[in-house]
Amino acid sequence: MNRLACQAVIFDLDGVLVDSTVVVEGTWRRWAASHGLDFERIMQVAHGRPARDTVRLVAPHLDAETEAARLAAEEAHQTDGLLRIEGAVQLVDSLPKGRWAVATSGTRAIATTRLAFAGVTIPAVLVTADDVERGKPDPQAYALAAERLGVSPESCIVIEDAPAGIQGARAAGMVVVAVATTYPREALHAADAVVERLADIRASTDGGSITIFVGGDHAAAD
Repeated sequence: MNRLACQAVIFDLDGVLVDSTVVVEGTWRRWAASHGLDFERIMQVAHGRPARDTVRLVAPHLDAETEAARLAAEEAHQTDGLLRIEGAVQLVDSLPKGRWAVATSGTRAIATTRLAFAGVTIPAVLVTADDVERGKPDPQAYALAAERLGVSPESCIVIEDAPAGIQGARAAGMVVVAVATTYPREALHAADAVVERLADIRASTDGGSITIFVGGDHAAAD
């Protein structure tokens, strides 16, 4: 079992605290069909990125902001197809208030809907696509979360499920634990440790320090 010390924990949302795969893929599938685009190609880059950046990559001839707004409006209040992730509530509740955050590529409306569905308290620091100019894999979202938490990026541990998010967190100078819920383990090699499920991660607090325990039968350090 690996032990990692930090001052704060920053979570990605989709694929980490809530399973939104059905909703996300369904939305992109309908969007791809409406524009005559290849759904499978879209999904190669969509996970972990803001919708506007995905549109720019797969359909540069379209207005990215307009299309992203339409996609976000469709997903904003949709809960049919969402699934709770084992261990999410327990892990978050084991952390001190004000010492954890969520940094997601979705909009605030989407994030609050999904956190409420998952039964996860909306944190004091919630960084969304509405707060940044450059989405993951750019480090801006994670750097902003650390700034709002009042800690240095180097003292943060990020829990991610997507290569784009891992890249962004590492670029911000943070340690990353990856969960192999959305991508296979081999796609998450840039993380500092990889687990199969969120329930393989535990936390404890001693004074001002948080210790993250990365264990379980399928955990591995990279």
